[in-house]
Amino acid sequence: MTPETTPKAFSELTYFKPLYLLLLFIMGLTGFGQMPIFKRYYIADIPGLAWLADFYATHYIHYIGAVILFGFFVYAAVVYFGLMRKQFRLTRAAYVRIALLAAIAITGIFRVLKNLPDVVFSPLFTMVIDISHLAFMMFLMVFGIIFMISKKGWLDKKLGF
Repeated sequence: MTPETTPKAFSELTYFKPLYLLLLFIMGLTGFGQMPIFKRYYIADIPGLAWLADFYATHYIHYIGAVILFGFFVYAAVVYFGLMRKQFRLTRAAYVRIALLAAIAITGIFRVLKNLPDVVFSPLFTMVIDISHLAFMMFLMVFGIIFMISKKGWLDKKLGF
């Protein structure tokens, strides 16, 4: 949905997209921070980026970001189903994004459960969850770039409106 087609009542969506993209960037950055790549490749030695080598800092920021992302999911669902569904429909690109975000959220929930002291998963299941979480995020990045280049938005105006 472009700013020209955004109804005035939903103009707050112009703030939603940049915040959503910033949140995804922070989630990706802190997600990669869970792996020791920032210290190993001396990125953490760059002034101001030392916190990227601190596992617990990136871990907690990632968890806080996940809570905010779930809030964004709820907000977007309420706005679409409550206010916009009669005038707009979700595009195929939106369904791909929703499926990938759902997969990321589900594997993320399993990763949180894995970190609890009383929950034990098999090593194979843990590896599958870890790699799946990373793979779904990479797919989201690739498809996001493809949809951005091809200008595929989340919503299309329904015929007759």
